[in-house]
Amino acid sequence: MPLPSGGTWPPPALDPIYQQYSVLDAWYRGDADALSLIYGDPINGNRPANRPSQYRGGIVGAFARTFWGQPTPAGERRTKLHVPVASDICTMSADLLFSEPPSITVKSLETQARIDELIENGLQATLLEGAEVGAALGGYYLRGVWDQQVAPGPWLAAVHADAAVPEWRWGRLHAGTFWRVVDQPNDTERLIHLERHEPGAILHGLYTGSRGDLGKPLPLSSHPETAGLEPVIATGLDRCTAVYVPNMRPNRTWRNLPAGANLGRSDFDGAVLGLMDALDEVYTSWMRDIRLAKARLIVPSSYLQNQGPGRGAFFDPERELYETMNVLGGDDRMEISPQQFAIRVVEHRDTAADLLAAILRATGYSAQSFGLSGDVAVTATEVAAKERRSLTTRGRKAVYTAPELASAVEMLLQLDAVLFSSGVVPERPAIVFGDSVSADIQALATTVELMRRAEAVSDETAVKILHPDWDEPQVQEEVRRIADARPDPVLDPLALPPTPGEGEREEDGPPGEEQGNF
Repeated sequence: MPLPSGGTWPPPALDPIYQQYSVLDAWYRGDADALSLIYGDPINGNRPANRPSQYRGGIVGAFARTFWGQPTPAGERRTKLHVPVASDICTMSADLLFSEPPSITVKSLETQARIDELIENGLQATLLEGAEVGAALGGYYLRGVWDQQVAPGPWLAAVHADAAVPEWRWGRLHAGTFWRVVDQPNDTERLIHLERHEPGAILHGLYTGSRGDLGKPLPLSSHPETAGLEPVIATGLDRCTAVYVPNMRPNRTWRNLPAGANLGRSDFDGAVLGLMDALDEVYTSWMRDIRLAKARLIVPSSYLQNQGPGRGAFFDPERELYETMNVLGGDDRMEISPQQFAIRVVEHRDTAADLLAAILRATGYSAQSFGLSGDVAVTATEVAAKERRSLTTRGRKAVYTAPELASAVEMLLQLDAVLFSSGVVPERPAIVFGDSVSADIQALATTVELMRRAEAVSDETAVKILHPDWDEPQVQEEVRRIADARPDPVLDPLALPPTPGEGEREEDGPPGEEQGNF
């Protein structure tokens, strides 16, 4: 399918999806200005306290009634505080999956060497990036790219979900168009680069347009970012050179929307956004208490020193002596009144802690993962027990990630063989994710010792238990070393047959018996 010649971009069918992406992105970035703008409070707004939109239904009304949708009163500065719990959740999600590089294995040694090289050249960093953004937006894309001026072979690059227009076939990504703004000469004009991946080819196009409008096509040579690209690049593969990795499924919001039914689910799906909005309101109220609780003095106007017309007046608290003042009405009770409000620390802290616990439950993580539990786990078993909910969520995400990651690596090996004649035989690898909780070596050693005493484990099995990350050659080498270091067995002399005495014939019977006498 050719690239579009212009028109609305992204396509109108994706409008509700991209609107939601904007909301999720604002929470992920922790941008208070973006939250105020999206939820209806303009940065320089002079809107009244109550707006008609606050009484509407649907998304508009819901946004207007949130904490971030409340307008800042005219003449006051914005004091709303944002707690970046959303970005912390996304970082935790990526760390649980890819803090340790996944095991990507194939049978062929030559192919395995190429995969190991791929991992060493930044695959883990790419996966960490994609998983973090994917936790916020519901998924991410991995596409095959190459540039011989950068690297001798192809590699995988991550594409964020809000920069792609996917095309599905039976629930799998059949083709995808990725886009980026390569330049913005002024406030309205934008240069947009489209990169379409489809079976057999990759298409590139450059356009000059504006926000929401693709505009007119331009030659690729019109900008340095695209000058070295060809309009059509044949891949030689009968498959798309990109895959979509969902965060989790199903997507509860878009499951009945054809354009979004196959997309993944964000960690902030459902009521989580409302809970994070309430958490920001609690912290804002807490900081408001602190501001109002600053010690202040209320003094009579007679104590103020006038600085002249138009310059106002001030009170000097360091002044030690005031002259006698005449008070109208005979009232000479001129007092300086201190004012200081209480700070409701306990109430705010308990409310914030309860809201944070509700957010973590809704997103599928344990408080222990964020260091919020008072008890410190010592052994790996204790850690696994306290973080069981986080590890369960991690396992669920791994189920959706593993097949797509295997497809991406297989696709990359095919590109390597077809376009670069690497001689590597493409294989679909097996994906095993690293353990987020390292096993307690003391507990493993005790287990192996008990199994050895019961003669229920071999040297090879014992080595594999203690070193699960070792490959087969390493295991066999360690087994050989253990056998070489083991001392030779000492024979028990009582278990040996008796040695015939001098002058005795071996056919003679035991000593003390006379042969042939009955």
